Amino acid sequence: MLAALPRKWWMILFALAAGAALRFWFIHAYPEVQGDPLIYGDIAKNWMLHGIYGLSGTDGIRPTLIRLPGYPLFLMLCFRLFGMEHYHAVMYAQTAIDLASCLLIAGFAAKIASPRAAWTALWLAALCPFTANYAATPLTETLELFCIALALFSFARLLENPQWRWVLLLALALSYAAILRPDGALLAVALCPAIVYYGAKLWGMRQMLRMAVVCGALAMLPFVPWAFRNWSTFHVFQPLAPRYAMDPGEYTDPGFNRWTKSVCADLTCTWEIYWNANSDAMPFENLPDRAFDSLAQYEKTKHLFADYNKITTLTPEIDERFADLAHERIAARPLRYFVAMPLLRLADMWLRPRTELLWIELRWWEYSKHHSETEFVAAYAALNLVYLILALIGIYRWPRFTGAMLLFIFLRCALLATIEAPEPRYTLECFPMLIALAGVAFDHRRNYLRLPI
Repeated sequence: MLAALPRKWWMILFALAAGAALRFWFIHAYPEVQGDPLIYGDIAKNWMLHGIYGLSGTDGIRPTLIRLPGYPLFLMLCFRLFGMEHYHAVMYAQTAIDLASCLLIAGFAAKIASPRAAWTALWLAALCPFTANYAATPLTETLELFCIALALFSFARLLENPQWRWVLLLALALSYAAILRPDGALLAVALCPAIVYYGAKLWGMRQMLRMAVVCGALAMLPFVPWAFRNWSTFHVFQPLAPRYAMDPGEYTDPGFNRWTKSVCADLTCTWEIYWNANSDAMPFENLPDRAFDSLAQYEKTKHLFADYNKITTLTPEIDERFADLAHERIAARPLRYFVAMPLLRLADMWLRPRTELLWIELRWWEYSKHHSETEFVAAYAALNLVYLILALIGIYRWPRFTGAMLLFIFLRCALLATIEAPEPRYTLECFPMLIALAGVAFDHRRNYLRLPI
């Protein structure tokens, strides 16, 4: 046993080295510092230098609440350690954090199944290009994945040995996951009840209920000062972040958003239509066929787009016309709006090739225009499907805590079904669980470590 230990440590280091090489390659080949990363960076810089949690503008710094403070806090730390707006240093820090996530996922796989599953999960996590890619961009995904992996590992250790240190560590992971992204709160919704469900038979209902309540209460603590700040600054109760990333008083374009939910089902539509609203022209010719139910509706939509593209602004009058169009479409085909479109958006977020951060043609399926890119994207989609199939095999084998993992995935899918603009990255938060389950797919059922329940 002692003789085998160094070899195992070398195997771990080799897996981490391979994972680091993949992430360094993404940082070198596909660094991404524009859009949302610059918004987070601006908030962090203003908070750090001026003590104002806000965005820079022509009239100075204005307070904002469109982003939660978790990621700006991380950027402030990086800026203080490595230099102001040194985003490449942020990427390297995220690489280290992402590799730590790989170890935590492997540790969780060992708890739900066996060491063999853990080794497989470690390699699947280290070499997963879909999560590794996000180390190369200053966004919340890498830290969110780390918090989820830490929460899963702490949750498993808590049920194995119910000590308060694991409650505190789990609460820290849950709270920071939610203060990074508002949908991170779903992790606490899934895991806190699971503490009681799985732990009551082992350690008693009273003890586990007390631990679950304390864990949930501690996880919510950081939102008290954030909600107080928003109330004192904006006079609104906002404990998380607004759905449409708008500050109080800003128009949220409800008509356009409702029309978008009746049309957009993939990243291409999100990119070309939704993201262009209020900033650029929206290409009418790129709308999918499902955007029109009749020739009359086609003409009405065409004229509406023409009027918008003259000013590239969603005025209240134009937004009202989008609202009328949305009402007409929903009344004609309610099942499409409430059932078919949400399912299409979910399918796109799960199955679409995860090339949004790669410099790949948005319309990658047009093979005649770019042969090699279409072929690469097909391979990328197949790899994504492999991860999902392996996870399904793991679910079929039903290792420990599968119910809690599926609850989180179900809650996340239910939330994602309500959004207007699908992006594949929104399903990445499920990957720590999927990778652990994929590790189980290579295990023997007889090797599973079972809780005595």
